[in-house]
Amino acid sequence: MNPLIGAGRYAPSPSGDLHFGNLRTALLAWLCARSSGRAFYIRVEDIDSGRSSDTAAMRQLEDLQVLGLNWDGEVLYQHTRYAAYQQALDRLPTYECYCSRKDILAAASAPHAAPGAYPGTCRDLSDSQRNTRRAELYAQGRVPALRLRANVSQWSIYDVFAGEYTGVVDDMVLKRADWAYNLAVVVDDAFQGIDQVVRGDDLLASAPRQAYLAHLLGLPTPVFIHVPLVLNAAGKRLAKRDGAVTFRQLGAQTLERLGASIGIPGAANTAELLERFDLATVPRSPFIWDAA
Repeated sequence: MNPLIGAGRYAPSPSGDLHFGNLRTALLAWLCARSSGRAFYIRVEDIDSGRSSDTAAMRQLEDLQVLGLNWDGEVLYQHTRYAAYQQALDRLPTYECYCSRKDILAAASAPHAAPGAYPGTCRDLSDSQRNTRRAELYAQGRVPALRLRANVSQWSIYDVFAGEYTGVVDDMVLKRADWAYNLAVVVDDAFQGIDQVVRGDDLLASAPRQAYLAHLLGLPTPVFIHVPLVLNAAGKRLAKRDGAVTFRQLGAQTLERLGASIGIPGAANTAELLERFDLATVPRSPFIWDAA
């Protein structure tokens, strides 16, 4: 799946109906791909077995179709890609980690710890220490995480909105009970020939980690476009608890409100949005949701 013209994508997590913020990102991803002559793919990121739902995935795909965001080829489901993730994992330097999330938060809050970075607690344990910690986890019905043994502490990427951006790279988790997002997204983007990634700017900090993983695997790094989020009146990320925010609740007014939010008011359909779309005019500040 390597289109000669390149490709963009939208990759929702099927944990519920898509809300206005999700749909805005999907629309921008579709517009960026279509306006640049790229293919556009949908990937269902359902590797989180605790949150993913087949019913939610079906409803999300139906909503995208009704909205007019057509895609190319078959929908790719991450739960069918485990063998590919394992092949990538086998090519990377890794080590077992026995830390709980509580352990990691405590260590990361220590003086001189890099914000948000794993401090390497389990990186250099002896064999006997590993055997002891592994046995303790198994006795609790848990398994160790597998972490990347990174040899850099930061990596730089280019983002169309943010420009040159350098972020922290740590010994990130590649697999727990489920496969980790950072590994899966890199492997799947390469498989689908994705060379343009449009997503919310809350994921900007993860882009250097993913670009570094791509580098280690000998895979190309896509062009990133991290777009501002939709926020509620309190300035927090829009969520379903903010009221009638899903496509199924908003109904016919959804597309018009989406268009207005990206600087294209009054558009009747996605074809008109595409005709009038210019990435340079998309607002660079968060869109504040007005429930009225």
